[in-house]
Amino acid sequence: MGDRLSGKVAFITGAARGQGRAHAVRMATEGADIIAVDIAAELPRCVPYNSASEADLKETVRLVEATGQRIEASVVDVRDFEGLGKAVENGVAALGRLDIIVANAGISVPEAWNEITPESFRDVMDINATGTWNTVMAGAQKIIDGGNGGSIILISSAAGVKMQPFMVHYTASKHAVTGLARAFAAELGKHSIRVNSVHPGPVNTDMGTGEMVNNLMRAAETNPNLNNMLTPFLPDYIAEPSDIADAVLWLASNESRMVTAAQISVDQGSTQF
Repeated sequence: MGDRLSGKVAFITGAARGQGRAHAVRMATEGADIIAVDIAAELPRCVPYNSASEADLKETVRLVEATGQRIEASVVDVRDFEGLGKAVENGVAALGRLDIIVANAGISVPEAWNEITPESFRDVMDINATGTWNTVMAGAQKIIDGGNGGSIILISSAAGVKMQPFMVHYTASKHAVTGLARAFAAELGKHSIRVNSVHPGPVNTDMGTGEMVNNLMRAAETNPNLNNMLTPFLPDYIAEPSDIADAVLWLASNESRMVTAAQISVDQGSTQF
């Protein structure tokens, strides 16, 4: 247990499992209270992996409370602007303040370019790009009102630095997240609010369940020359959620107080090849 975030409150989306849960628990171990939201329900039909559940969100609550910190959790879809605002209002009312936002919720859908439907493209963009904007808009004013500055971390992807083959919509959405971080950083800097984007490569989460791998392999067969575009330099091809959470914690802490509008890659070097 540490105190790098002692007395602070973090608002985290997609917190029921995977990276979102890792961010919540890691920040709690460093003294932060948590406002957690997740859709905790069936994802759009284009998503090939298993959806999170309310039981998953309850487990995140249990793990955070086990650290001794408080957590306010609710079921909210990041596409629901009003719902996110209410979650933040209720969370700040209960926990007293807001200092950190982690816009983590997102979906990934492997499809060859000519198999993407308008519905699929819209779902990916609505959740990954608009959902990230909704998240920042729901909480940024609360950080400003607190008068203490803060840190906003937007979870992009290696696809937001380079690209992800067979995911035109995902790549577009994650480039949008990168742009949102830089643009928000410029305008919120006068309030001592730092905004950065984090760019993971492959991470060991539930995104690898269901038909995800089969769908990715099927799409890859349409253009095998693209299969090695994200080759890592390090021997560990897949990161753990805790690896990403460590980077997010650093950005949330005062240790990175002079870092803003940066793109922090946690991708084993894969975007440099």
